[in-house]
Amino acid sequence: MESGIPRDPRQRCATLRVPLDYRAPRGRSIGIAISRIGTAQPGSRRGILLSNPGGPGGSGLDLPSRLAVVLPPEVLDRYDLIGFDPRGVGHSAPVTCGLDLMKQSTLLLPYPAPDGGIERNLAFARDTAAACAEHSGDLLPFITTANTARDMDRIRAALGEPKLSYFGLSYGTYLGAVYISLFPGRGDRIVLDSAVDPGLVWRDMFRTWSQAVAARLPDFLAFAAERDAVYHLGATPDEVRRTYDRLTAALDRQPLEYPGSPVLDGNALREITRVWLYFDGYFPLMAELWRELADAISGSTPDPAILARLDRLGSVGKVGGGGGGTGTAGGTGTAEIPADNHVAALYAVVCDDVAWPRGVALYARQAAADRRAWPVTAGMPSNFWPCAAWPTRPVEPPVTVTGHGPRNVLILQNTRDPSTSLVSARGLRAALGRRAVMITVDQGGHGVVGLGSCADEALTAFLATGALPGRDRFCPAPSPADAIARSTPYIPSVGPL
Repeated sequence: MESGIPRDPRQRCATLRVPLDYRAPRGRSIGIAISRIGTAQPGSRRGILLSNPGGPGGSGLDLPSRLAVVLPPEVLDRYDLIGFDPRGVGHSAPVTCGLDLMKQSTLLLPYPAPDGGIERNLAFARDTAAACAEHSGDLLPFITTANTARDMDRIRAALGEPKLSYFGLSYGTYLGAVYISLFPGRGDRIVLDSAVDPGLVWRDMFRTWSQAVAARLPDFLAFAAERDAVYHLGATPDEVRRTYDRLTAALDRQPLEYPGSPVLDGNALREITRVWLYFDGYFPLMAELWRELADAISGSTPDPAILARLDRLGSVGKVGGGGGGTGTAGGTGTAEIPADNHVAALYAVVCDDVAWPRGVALYARQAAADRRAWPVTAGMPSNFWPCAAWPTRPVEPPVTVTGHGPRNVLILQNTRDPSTSLVSARGLRAALGRRAVMITVDQGGHGVVGLGSCADEALTAFLATGALPGRDRFCPAPSPADAIARSTPYIPSVGPL
């Protein structure tokens, strides 16, 4: 497993055949890889807890092994833990665009050139859209959130369950919301951690990153400033920020190159920084990296293992993530799973769920404006994606997420999430209306469960007993002592969402 948690020996896997195109259910089928860890207390069993770790493009086959470590016994006793690779991902009819992740690492998300130009982004997007069609064209139109939700219902039926409970993280919150909107009577207890606004998919959702990252970065700046004696990045948050600006500018002018690793330029550092803002636990490593880069740029001899460490963590050449591991720049695919599968599946979902604008002028104007307003992300979130040149149009409109159905949804959200912002979570909360209750935690990072706040208690009570809070709640961040004492590890997202 790439998560760092060993695969549970109790985990079993199988393959379920489902229609590629649900409009033609007797036509071509594909295999969906499924995993299960059965409850150790069959007498207490309520049903199944299906899960998704985020993405799009994230493998969920080993998520039961991770949840078996994270969730408390009173929850584990009640459910069989069910994971799966969504269609197009991993062992479930994987798609590929034939990308060279090493050479194209800082183009996978569309960071403009150092001078703000987007010409190379346009060329990459058009070439990539054509390559995706060439390599996976027969699959691409059907790799959608709605079809994955339909696959989830086939999994439920195949396991003989009248309903399913669900834990979804990041992109998985949108998948869960689509499922309970398509099948409002078949969701049992639904937990959505770090929420996507269904009204913003997908381009407008990505555009929220600029402000979300800007709101989160001060947490790291304060961390580094408080430890200036260790990292020497600056004694105040403003000084640390100036160090960052100097580093990105210097790397824009003169990237660092190490044999066998991607070029480390200013955009690579911007993306590494964005990703490592997902979790406070990454802060020491990020501060160490900035320090070593500052030494390298000043002419000192840096640690030659910088790039090797980044590559092992999947942070150079990887689209998003946060240590969850969906691929690295080196291209570690297998004969069964292409090296670029996590990126190709991301593009497939966000380009096939909804049509994107086609006009270049819109992207150029908005990327330039965002670059001025939000320099940390440098205009990337508003720039030209392959979706703007995608070869096919969506086969159906996006599913409308509504509040029709039972009150059985728990939304968990951090105030300073760099990926799915509080504004985004409020959008999902509004869409689900009376069906949902939301717990907001006053802390930074992407992912709530396992950080020791009152949200953990609420999740346990809801999954174990069905008890939802009577109204939305706001929780303070856990104290450092509480965070250290917690017994459940953080679950990182495995994609940009």
